[in-house]
Amino acid sequence: MGERFKLRRKHKIAAVEAGSIAEELGIQSGDLLVAVNGQAVEDVLDYMEWMSGDEVSVTIEKSDGQIWELDIEKDPDEDLGLTFEQPIMDRQRACRNRCIFCFIDQLPKGMRSTLYYKDDDWRLSFLMGNYITLTNLTRHDVKRIISKRISPLYISVHTTNPQLRRRMMGNERAGEVLGILKEFERAGISIHCQIVLCRDWNDGAELERTLSDLWSLRSIVNSVAVVPVGLTKHRHGLESILPFDAESAAKVLEQVERWQEMCRSQIGTAFVFAADEFYILAGKSFPSYQEYEDFPQIENGVGLIAKLVHEFDEAIGNYRGKGAPVKEFSVATGVSAHPTIKAMMDRVQREMGAAVHVYPVVNRFFGESVTVAGLITGGDIIAQLGGKKLGAALLIPSTMLRRGEDVFLDDVTLEGLSAALGVPVVPVPVEGSELLETIANLDKILGDRRE
Repeated sequence: MGERFKLRRKHKIAAVEAGSIAEELGIQSGDLLVAVNGQAVEDVLDYMEWMSGDEVSVTIEKSDGQIWELDIEKDPDEDLGLTFEQPIMDRQRACRNRCIFCFIDQLPKGMRSTLYYKDDDWRLSFLMGNYITLTNLTRHDVKRIISKRISPLYISVHTTNPQLRRRMMGNERAGEVLGILKEFERAGISIHCQIVLCRDWNDGAELERTLSDLWSLRSIVNSVAVVPVGLTKHRHGLESILPFDAESAAKVLEQVERWQEMCRSQIGTAFVFAADEFYILAGKSFPSYQEYEDFPQIENGVGLIAKLVHEFDEAIGNYRGKGAPVKEFSVATGVSAHPTIKAMMDRVQREMGAAVHVYPVVNRFFGESVTVAGLITGGDIIAQLGGKKLGAALLIPSTMLRRGEDVFLDDVTLEGLSAALGVPVVPVPVEGSELLETIANLDKILGDRRE
C-alpha cells in the first residue's frame, strides 16, 4: 500500500495538541502527513481548506513506515490539533528584489541571522498581512490565488511605472505589477496596497500616476498607504536617497489630501492614507479619528497615534480621581511619539496623581533619522536612561520587542534591560485603554513579577 505514497510531498508533524482529535487517533510527533482526502497537500492553504468540512480523510505515515488511512467526522472548522515542522507546510518564499530602499540592506552587521531574511511569500500575505511585491509569483501561484479566492492580499506597489519599478526594485519582473493586478481585478481578488515613498524617485508626478492607476482598480483596492522611506545610517554603498523634510512632507500631504477629497466625494472613502510620520515631519495636526475610517493600514503606522489618543480619551474618565497605585514611574518611547505620549502622561499626572517621567530615546543604533518606537533597541535605552529618574518601573511599548518574544532587535532581553536599569520593565500594547489599565494595576503587575 505504501508504494503509491513514495513520491508524494509529506509533512512532518512537530507536535500533537493534548486532548485533540489527532491525539485520540494515535497520531504522534514525528509522523508524516501524506494526504488529505486522497490529495497531496501543497501547503497550509490546502490543509486549511480541506479541514474546513465535517468529514475528512487523512493519510498518515508512521515512523515504522505503516500507512494509516483515517476517516474522521468532526465539527466544521474544528482542527485536528497538529503542528507541523514547517508552519506553512512548504518552503517559505524569499524576496528576489534588490530594492534601493530595503530596510534589511540597511541593517548593521552582526545581528541574528533571522533579521536578514527577506520574506516575500504570498501565503503569509494572506495569513498574516505581510506585504509582498509579486515579483516571485509563478503562473501556478496566480492560478492558486484565483482558484482559492485568496483575499485580501497586501501588495507593495511603490510605483506602477514599469521602468521605474524595475529600477527601484532591481528586478526585471517588477514591471509586471499592473498586469497581475488586472488579473486579480478580473477575478475579484481584493488587495491593500502600500507605496514606500522615496523623495525625488516615486513622489510628485510619479505618485500621481501610481494613485491614478490604483484608482482605476478601485473595485478591488481596499486602501492605499503612502509611507516615507526608512533610512538608517548604515547605507554605505547603497543608492542615494534624500530623507523627507518638513517642506517635502507637506507637499506629499497636500497631494494625498487632494486625492482623499476626490475619493470621498465619489465613493465615500478616503481610499489613500498618509503615514503618521509625514504629519510629524510636516509639523501638521493629525486627521481626526473618524477620518481613518476602519484603520485599514494601522500596521503601516497610518492612524496609530490618532487611534491611541482616541482610546486614551475614551478611557481616562474611568480612572479620574481613583489615583494611581504606583506614585512614580517612567515611560520610554521614540522621538516621533514623544510629544503625544508626554501630553497623555501629563493628563495621568493630573487625573491620577502619579509622577510620570517620559523619555524620548534617540536611535543611535540605526541612526537619528529613525524615530519610531518600534525600532528602539535595548542598548539605546540603557545608554540613555541609565541614571535617570525611573520611579518604580519603566513602561515601554510592546512594539519594541520581537513579536512573541522578550527581546529587542539588538538581542538585549527584557530581563537584561531591567537588570541594567535597576527597575522592572513592563511592555504595554500600543492601545490607549490598555495603557491606562496597566497604570491602574501597576502595583499588582509588579507584585506578580516579584513572586
